[in-house]
This record gives sequence, C-alpha cells and structure tokens, in this order.
Amino acid sequence: TACLPCAAKPEKAPLWQVKAERVVQDGKTHTIRLEKARLQLFGHSIAYVPFLTVPDNTVKRKSGFLFPQMSITDNLGFGIGVPYFQVLSDTSDVTVTPTYYTTQGLLLQAELRQRFETGMHTVTIAGISQLKSETFTAETSDALNDNRGMIASKGDFTINPRWAFGWDAMVQTDNNFSRTYGLKGYRNDVQTNQIYLTGTGERNSFDARGYYFNVQDTDNTESLERKQAIVHPVVDYRYFVPDPIYGGELSLTTNLTSITRLKQDAYALGGYSRFNGLEGDYTRLSTEAEWKRTFTMDSGLQITPILAARGDALWTDMSPASFTSGGTSYAYQGMMHDDAAFRGMVTGGLEVRYPWLFTALNSSHVIEPIAQIFVRPNEQYAGRLPNEDAQAFVFDATNLFERDKFSGFDRIEGGTRANIGFRYNGTFDNGYGVRAIAGQSFHLAGDNSFASYDLVNAGANSGLESDRSDYVAMAAFDAPIGLSLSSSLRLDKDDLDINRSETGISYSDRRLTGKLSYTQVKAQPKYGYNEDRDIIQASGTLRMDDNWSLFGSINYDLNGKFAAERRIGIAYQDECTILTVSYSDEGNINSSRQAANDWSINARLAFRTLGDVSIGSANEDWADMDIGWKPNNY
Repeated sequence: TACLPCAAKPEKAPLWQVKAERVVQDGKTHTIRLEKARLQLFGHSIAYVPFLTVPDNTVKRKSGFLFPQMSITDNLGFGIGVPYFQVLSDTSDVTVTPTYYTTQGLLLQAELRQRFETGMHTVTIAGISQLKSETFTAETSDALNDNRGMIASKGDFTINPRWAFGWDAMVQTDNNFSRTYGLKGYRNDVQTNQIYLTGTGERNSFDARGYYFNVQDTDNTESLERKQAIVHPVVDYRYFVPDPIYGGELSLTTNLTSITRLKQDAYALGGYSRFNGLEGDYTRLSTEAEWKRTFTMDSGLQITPILAARGDALWTDMSPASFTSGGTSYAYQGMMHDDAAFRGMVTGGLEVRYPWLFTALNSSHVIEPIAQIFVRPNEQYAGRLPNEDAQAFVFDATNLFERDKFSGFDRIEGGTRANIGFRYNGTFDNGYGVRAIAGQSFHLAGDNSFASYDLVNAGANSGLESDRSDYVAMAAFDAPIGLSLSSSLRLDKDDLDINRSETGISYSDRRLTGKLSYTQVKAQPKYGYNEDRDIIQASGTLRMDDNWSLFGSINYDLNGKFAAERRIGIAYQDECTILTVSYSDEGNINSSRQAANDWSINARLAFRTLGDVSIGSANEDWADMDIGWKPNNY
C-alpha cells in the first residue's frame, strides 16, 4: 500500500492494501510477484487474483497489462477495455487497447510513441465493426457506417532554442467516429489538423501553419466540413528594427493567407444574408510598417506620433456570392470574386496621454486621460473582397484605443477617427486592486468602414457604424481573499441601454473554487443573431472536508431555456487514493452537431503505485483538482 498509517490508530487498516500469501522479488526482471493476492478496502477483501506482477521501485517503464478502462453511454452500452503496455526500446513503446462494448462490439485501438532527442512522435489507430448501427439515430453518420476506423499522427520537435516544428493529423472513415467513441485527443467537435513551423526571438516572431478542420457531427454528407477553409498556409511574421529610427520604434508585420473552400458557407436569417465563405481559392499577402515615438514633457504629458503604411496584394478565384433558401434568392452584389487587386493604406496618428499619479494614506492611484486621432483615406474595395479572418468583431473597451479595430487583415479601418477615454489603476496596501477603462469613438471624416457592408456584415450592429459610437467601459476588482470581479459594458449612445455586457466573478480559497459569468447581447440581425442572447456559465469545486469534493459546470441559455452542457460529480482524494464519479450530457439544439451519445457516466479509481481503473473520460475531471499527485497509465 501507498497509504500512510493512521497517526491516532496505527493498527487501523489503511484505505487500501494488497495482501499476498507469497511475495517474490526478482532482481533480474525488477518485478514483484504477489501470489494469491487479495485487494482490501478498509480491511475487507473485495477482489482476489491468483497472482499479480508489478514492477519494483527501480523501474520507470515496464511491459504488461494496465488496469481496465470502462465506460457507460446510451448508444454504445457498457464498455470495458484492458490496455497492454509494451516497451519496444529505451525511446519507444506502444499501448494496445481492445475495448468491448455490449451494444456495438469490439473496438481495437493502439498508440505507438517514439521519443527523439529533439521531440516526440505518436501514431494512433483505431477501428470497429459495429454490431448494431441501427441503435444510433437513423440517417446519421453513426448509423450509416458499420465498419469504422481512424489513423492519426502527431509530432512535436524542437529544432533549436528558437525554432520548433510539428504536426497533428487525423484521417477517419467517416466524420464522427472518433467523437462517438471518445478517442483520447480526438473527441472534439472540431478536430484541427495542422502542420506548423514557429520561430521566436526576444521580440521578433515567425509562425507558418497549414490547417484542415475535421468537423465531427452526425451529418454523413460532411456538409459543414466541406464549408471549412483548407488553409495552405497562413504565415505571420513580426519584426522590430533593433535600432531607433529617428528616435522612434519601427516594426514590420507581414501576413500571407492562402485558402481553398470546397463548398460555399452561406445562410439567411431574419431577412439578412451572410456569406461566411465562398467556394474556391483566395490568397492575400499583406505587409505593414509602423513607426511611433513617445515624447514626455516636463509636466508629464506624453505625446506619441504614429505613422503607418500598408499594402495588400490579393488573388481571388471564387464562385459568385448567391444562394436560395426557403424559396428566396439571395446574392451579394459587387463582389470581386475572380480577379487580382492591390490596395494600400497610409495612416498618420497622434496620441496624447496625461497620467496623474496621486497617493493616499494606504493606496496609490493612476488616472490617465487618453485622446487619439488617426487620419487616413477611405478603405479601398470596402465590402468587395472576401472576409475570412476579420469576421469575429466585438467593439469593447479592450480595442477602444486600437489603431485598426478589425480582428484580422481582410478588412482595413479607413477614414478619420478619434478615440477619447481614460484608464484607471488603483492599488491598496491591504492587497486590493481596481482597474478600469472607459471611453467613446468618433468617426470624423471619410467613409466609415464599420458602416460598409461586406460578406458577413462585420461592422453591423457593432456600436461603431454611426459617427458617434456607443459608450464602452470595463472594470475589474481583485481582493486578497481570492475574490475577483470584472464587468464589460457597451451602452447605447442615445439612451444608455445595455447593448452588450459581460460580467464575471471568481472565488478561490481552501474550500471553494468557482467561476460564474453572465453574457448579455442584444439582437444583431444584420450580424447573424436575430434574438437577444443571455448566457450563464458556471463551474466550481466545493471541498466538503480534506478528502471529499463536489464539482460541476453548466452552460445555460436563459432565452432558449436549455443547457448546452452540464456536468456534475463527486471526488475523493488522499495521499494514496483518488476516486471521481461524474455525469455529463449535452443539450445542443442543433441536430447536426449533437453527439451520438447524449449522456455519459464517468468514473475513475486510482491506487497510487498500483494503477487505476477508469470509466469514460473521468480523467478530464482531475485537471481542475488540486491534488498532490496525478495517476499515470504507464
């Protein structure tokens, strides 16, 4: 046993122990053989095995059977698998796991691992011939495919201290196999296949990646997967000139994006159409130079002139933006979908800050009024080019003072704009802290890029589409007792109604750890949301005593009256044992994205130094638990 004896009653039986009539330690094979072994809990025998062989404390890796893994799900039934771990060499090993499901039959899975001096490579294969495919929902990929399998490869290598290379790729017979059977590392709704090369210096960075997205859903036509962009590749390079240029800092930013999409991704909602992506090929090369220098006056006033120049070369070979839905035809006019183009943007800006520092008896405070103005021409080809990487747009206090508020390179903010606001930071000797930002943005001249439609109406209903923006503010409060509060607001410029808010609270101490957030967003019909959204997310762990804990999480839509995800469980842990039992389900109302198994029961029992038995994916529950040791399968 790895359990320590009770300090008050040393003679008391430990939580668990293995007793045997005969114990043989082999110094050559470095194993301990237990003959006629009995596993006892609280001094009572619960299991008997004729013999049990475990490695001694000198062995780090030893071939042999691992503890069973079990699962209980509604469409697979009860599953039990017994992994076998085989050491192949000092740098490689393999785990073979046959798992039998009472409803679907035998699943075979193997994972081969090879470690090198500079990294590691893993190959995973799995397959099954389903016995009762009809138990799944009819006409889904799970019901229509009897013989199912996958193969995956993952590698991560460090070329030198600055450069790294790797990949993560999966191929499967249908689009939902790995998710349905919960294969470790490949059970996500969207599996990201990628190959990458990265380099980092003290200030400079390089990142090149290719992507293919496996959408794991129940649609056997793989429609959503064909709508995803195949990225080949996306390259980001950031360089800072080491020496000052005219006393200021000069930086260069380059982005190359090249994609192919096999099927148009478009839909209509509330009478408005959105084209998330067009069928065909799209390539863009963007390069931008920015120079800025800060002058600090004797009074403390800080003045920063900013100069920026950018150029983009674009090539498009895409299908026209049009589709029919519900008997109505939709089309986006003026789209440049089969041509090459060049666009440029120059910006002259000025930023003025006047930080005030004042101290009280037990605190210090910094209030910093900020004013900015950026003068530039109109955005060229506004709304006429694809928008692949600037679709997700939220105007809030975090990007109030950004020179270009769009989230990607496909859109460029044009026209003359001013941003006005302030920052506040307060610290107190007792450990409390307060931070805040608030302000407003003004479009002064030229065309407002956020009022210009594009394929996804990125600026619509954002609060920036008019000459005077909505008010944005955020504040955060930290307390030394483990409490943190934060809130972000976007208030209507005319009547101060809340157009968007995000509020969160977190607390952590010895007994309770929890997070609660509430997100409220008014309807944005032009942006693809024709209803108000009110979402509550909560998660937490309650320690009832030194050993027992309750944990759970929920994602609840107040308007739709449904929980997108729920999880609840109980855990026990001490110096020699961990036990977790949990229940989880998914309530996704989008039928094509529903999991094959609506609910699952997860459990795991781990005996330190001996092994562990798992049911489902209970090992995921342990990531958020503060325990002194972690169970290991090998």
